[in-house]
Amino acid sequence: MVGSYMPRPRLPCPFASFLWDCLAGGESQRSRRLNFGRNIVIASLLLAAACIGLLWWRPSPQVTHPSAPLVVYCAAGLKPPVSEVARRYEARFGVPVQIQYGGSGTLLANLRVAAKGDLFIAADQSYMDAARSQRLVDEVLPLAYLTPVLAVPRGNPKNVHSLEDAIEKNLTFGMANPDAAAVGKVVRDLLVASGDWAMFEKRVRVMKPTVNDVANDLKLGTVDVGVVWDATVAQYPELDAVSVVGWSGARQQVQSGILKSSQQPTAALRFARFMGARDAGLLVFATNGYRTVVGDLWAEQPELVLYSGGINRLAIEPTLREFESREGVRVNRVYNGCGILVAQMKAGVTPDAFLACDASFFEGVKERFGVQSVLSETELAILVQKGNPRGLVRVEDLARPGLKVGLGHPVQSALGGLTQRALDSMGLLRTVGSNVVVQSATADLLVNQLRAGGLDAAVVFRSNTTPVKDHLDVVEWDRSNITATQPYAVSLTSSHRLTAERLSDALHSASSRQAFKRAGFRWRAGGGTP
Repeated sequence: MVGSYMPRPRLPCPFASFLWDCLAGGESQRSRRLNFGRNIVIASLLLAAACIGLLWWRPSPQVTHPSAPLVVYCAAGLKPPVSEVARRYEARFGVPVQIQYGGSGTLLANLRVAAKGDLFIAADQSYMDAARSQRLVDEVLPLAYLTPVLAVPRGNPKNVHSLEDAIEKNLTFGMANPDAAAVGKVVRDLLVASGDWAMFEKRVRVMKPTVNDVANDLKLGTVDVGVVWDATVAQYPELDAVSVVGWSGARQQVQSGILKSSQQPTAALRFARFMGARDAGLLVFATNGYRTVVGDLWAEQPELVLYSGGINRLAIEPTLREFESREGVRVNRVYNGCGILVAQMKAGVTPDAFLACDASFFEGVKERFGVQSVLSETELAILVQKGNPRGLVRVEDLARPGLKVGLGHPVQSALGGLTQRALDSMGLLRTVGSNVVVQSATADLLVNQLRAGGLDAAVVFRSNTTPVKDHLDVVEWDRSNITATQPYAVSLTSSHRLTAERLSDALHSASSRQAFKRAGFRWRAGGGTP
């Protein structure tokens, strides 16, 4: 019957039911008529909010593990911890891990020829550096540290206290081949530098392919003294270590690198992150006598929180999407005026990383972050209506009576702060200020109001003009060389610090440089082409 109460039908979700109640609920036709206008407004606003939320909502991708095995090339001296980590990873995630052991130098030579596999784990950073220079690896993740020492039988029956002592006693040495194994190369370089290599080489009875072979020879009594890693001794209860003056400075970092030949880099990175996590693989390394790095906390899909000035959004989004896809991580972006972001940090929230609108915004929070690395820079510009109907040609024209001008907020944004400084240095702050009708934390709002006809001119960054160059015109800021620089830094307390540092590497890449240039920035990182 017309005008009677209509019962609510079965609806697909609670939000739809709420909308029905707003529009048709109530106990009488009269109450519906009285409240209909109010309810339709409320429902429309809620629906709009839901639509906006859906536009920004990005579901976390399902973590999938490959059925194909991960192929790992690993320095032989690292076999005990790496084999145990691989076994645990296989048991936990069902991913087979095939490991080929050998001397770091031998493995590197094989990689150049084979051009296949997923990871390379080297005991000496120089081999990883060589692999990078030869374009064999991409991402590199640190694991632990190794220091060369002398190894002697348990109890030190020959009473060896130094390298010179062993040489004077005419003892025999075992050593890994310097052309095949990392420890041999490191010690040879040290002895060549000190001028002792020729004398030492005469005492070497046998050169072995790997450091484990040297330890086994010493264990069997084939040699009196062995040149090995400190962690190698920790794995052999039959051996003791003798430190050598001058060798402690040759500490090497154990690293894993993702091979460019990998057909499954996301899976390879996930295993590398597991191996380098302080609550997962690094526990195994520590148990085996290694001094480990401070790794990230383990997560199958880590989530990084990135605070970024809104000015950077267009420039960094392509890199962030690629990083998420390759690494299998999620980057939760928080874009806003840097003044607002810094205020949030001062209130107690620290993101994993911060990409500022300008270096000045690190001043109040710099103690929370590591080294800042400037990626880009941009300068001020004036946006006007298409065709420049008000005939603005220079900064002073912003002071014309009756002009409607939009500026950045001087506290909440780098744009506003730099604009205020520039106008003040030119003696225009008061006269231009009398025409200001909008001050915004972000340039996007100024651009939108200009396009909508609410402003005659807006002071923005040059990079803000790139997306709207077909709709608005640009007037050069001709009286100031003030620029904003965009530095990136990683939080010192981040649970995923190493992952955030790899994001820094991605933001410093050639593809990122092109994205910044397309967005209207000048490139500053690494001394690259502006």
